Amino acid sequence: MPIALGVIMLGLGLSLTLEDFKRVVLMPKPVFVGLFCQMLVLPVVCFAIATGFDLPPALAVGLMLLSASPGGATANLFSHLAKGDVALNVTLTAVNSVLSLLTLPFIVNYSLVQFMGEGKVLPLQFDKVIQVFAIVLVPVAIGMFVRSKKPAGAASLEKPVKILSAVFLLLVIAATVAKERAHVVEYFQQVGLAALAFNLVSMAVGYLVPLVVRLPKRQAVAIGMEIGIHNGTLAIAIASAPTLLNNSAMAVPPAVYSLIMFFTAAAFGYLVNRGTTRAA
Repeated sequence: MPIALGVIMLGLGLSLTLEDFKRVVLMPKPVFVGLFCQMLVLPVVCFAIATGFDLPPALAVGLMLLSASPGGATANLFSHLAKGDVALNVTLTAVNSVLSLLTLPFIVNYSLVQFMGEGKVLPLQFDKVIQVFAIVLVPVAIGMFVRSKKPAGAASLEKPVKILSAVFLLLVIAATVAKERAHVVEYFQQVGLAALAFNLVSMAVGYLVPLVVRLPKRQAVAIGMEIGIHNGTLAIAIASAPTLLNNSAMAVPPAVYSLIMFFTAAAFGYLVNRGTTRAA
């Protein structure tokens, strides 16, 4: 799991520069809107969906864990294909990845108490924070350093690292499904519709809220992709790691969601671009 996360974060770092972080200051409104949707609206929506679908406790916590996870690195690629503001995606991914180190444990703790009862709280331990920093930020920093010193080399590495990241994600999903193979059909029946509903609502919130506050369509597309494509690998790793939640059932919703989101993201990109083409 740490290797998979490290490779994915390294790939993200290869596409980042210090200028990307300066955009937080230069573009405060879209960044604020994206973070508001991601960190405040989505957990509330997810809690309502988990409750409304009456998910079993472990699956409900797994879905909440996913809602608290930052946007996935592949959101940048989907945003590019859908003609979104990729620079905004990169900024949101970077900022949200750091902020989630603080918000994710609190959301998961609340979910554990609400769905599984008292006494099963995941504490915000300093050593765990250091571990996540090491897994997330160190590879990003390495990638950024390589890009700053060897731009051409970073550009050549970016594509194979992205492919390797996708392979790792598929392997992690396959391993989770294999571990729960006796219950996978049952879990998909129990959480599939809830995961699909959460995915569709996430993209709708990420796309429509920016339009309501009069952000440009490119930024709305970018935020829609960022909100709809979660870091499923991170959620699966936290759910499965023996030193963290150590519950493979909680990894099922992120795994199911990770399978669904690629198809819905492609459909979302097609629909928003078809609307643009017709309007032209």
